[in-house]
Amino acid sequence: MKKVDVVLGIQWGDEGKGKIVDVLAKSYPVIARFQGGANAGHSIHFEGKKFVLHTVPSGVFRDGTVNYIGNGVVLDPVIFKEECEGIEAMGVPVKERVIISKKTNLIVPTHKLMDAASEAAMGKGKIGSTLKGIGPAYRDKAGRIALRVGDIMADNFRERYDTLKKKHIQYLNQYDFEYDAYKDDDAWFEAVEYMKGFRFVDGEYEINGYLNDGKAALAEGAQGSMLDVDFGSYPFVTSSSTTCAGVCTGLGVAPSKVGKVMGIFKAYCTRVGAGPFPTELFDATGEDLRKKGFEFGATTGRPRRTGWLDLVELRYAIMLSGVNELIMMKSDVLDDFDTIKVAVAYEVNGVKSDRVPFDVYADIKPVYKEFKGWKKDLTGVRSENDLPVEFMDYVKFIEDSVNVPVKIISLGPDRDQTIIR
Repeated sequence: MKKVDVVLGIQWGDEGKGKIVDVLAKSYPVIARFQGGANAGHSIHFEGKKFVLHTVPSGVFRDGTVNYIGNGVVLDPVIFKEECEGIEAMGVPVKERVIISKKTNLIVPTHKLMDAASEAAMGKGKIGSTLKGIGPAYRDKAGRIALRVGDIMADNFRERYDTLKKKHIQYLNQYDFEYDAYKDDDAWFEAVEYMKGFRFVDGEYEINGYLNDGKAALAEGAQGSMLDVDFGSYPFVTSSSTTCAGVCTGLGVAPSKVGKVMGIFKAYCTRVGAGPFPTELFDATGEDLRKKGFEFGATTGRPRRTGWLDLVELRYAIMLSGVNELIMMKSDVLDDFDTIKVAVAYEVNGVKSDRVPFDVYADIKPVYKEFKGWKKDLTGVRSENDLPVEFMDYVKFIEDSVNVPVKIISLGPDRDQTIIR
């Protein structure tokens, strides 16, 4: 029997999970998305091309893979259709490679309206939602009124859809917000018809069947650990469990079926939207990180906030998910810096601490350790032996600080710009 290995973002998302899942997919016959929705943007670069995946698992470009969308995901049929048609245009047989759990929840057009109305009403206190309807869809799931993929095949599906829409209109009427609840219905139902060309499965039986048959699976998360609905910087979080715990509930596998847990982090930090970010830089250095790292959202295009690596946050995320291997991304972005800083502790309301505080509004000042920059272009390096000593000192310090080895180093966006140690 095989196990489910896990790839998690262990910062605030945007760590580069898409590339790594694509690189690792050659060793896994099954790739599974376990949570999140189209607010994810997993960028994959190969053969001089770039593709951004929002819902489809990142193994879809690998021959012979099964790409499973789990029950923990919320799926927008319109975005899914557009994404799959783009993949098909590249000659990839997406309908042969993608299967969907019947228990996956559907995002309907009024979810997006609810998202926009709620954010507009919050004014300056808004969360920073991507307005994809993710939060309202998960709210319906928790409220036990949601539509699921398996419902698509029901004879009275349209009736169920109309019943849900009426509930959403009642919700929307509490806001001073102009909307047309019906304008996107035709496109949505057209996309639902397209979805019928895919195989809908009893996902929990399917994924466990693969494992029992000796087929290893790689679980792919969206967003990052610090956006977890329970353990992230609440309320500035997503609406699902982005930690390893989400794998079990989002796929239907027991904790004993989880194998190694790989945590992906950038050599620095970024964040999109509102919320605490202790090492955020507001100066020219922060702007340099943004430009050199092309730090703009793959889904939204929004400029990301940037800052130095935060080991307090990293240790916290590693603890939550039992991370036993690290994958370090975008190391090359730091190539030109004379000095590189790493936060090793916080001063929280004037008291030194090695813990992430409960209060997201606390006065947090990072305590930094400085490193000499390596001042060498790493993008062409293909062997660990050719990496500069200053860079390896930086890597070793991180490993010693979090007590987890860095197994993979990414030195650029392409598949071959990857060193596996």
